[in-house]
Amino acid sequence: MDALGTQLLLEFRDCKSELLNDVSFIRNALVEAALEVGATIVQESFHQFSPYGVTGILAIAESHVCIHTWPEYGYAAVDIFTCGEAFEPRKAAQILIDRFHAKEPSIIELKRGILLQTAS
Repeated sequence: MDALGTQLLLEFRDCKSELLNDVSFIRNALVEAALEVGATIVQESFHQFSPYGVTGILAIAESHVCIHTWPEYGYAAVDIFTCGEAFEPRKAAQILIDRFHAKEPSIIELKRGILLQTAS
């Protein structure tokens, strides 16, 4: 089955609240993970909510990496989407799992833009 991209939906639970509410830590974690797997960052946007929570998005040439945090629940939702095969999204996922000390993280993998073979 050929596809245009792979999308990973990650659930991070039981993370340290202070990490999930630290916009600088979150930005650095996403940027370092993207660079470590060879992604090309083209733009970024990070926002600190009040009283707590962070949303961060890295637009990468290969697609995107984003995070939404709920420090009060020790939870983060992370999305890694990559087109082509420039890097392995599961490697980026593992880097982020380690950085956030996520306990029992879950990963759902979706193939996006499935190309159907047609008879000629």
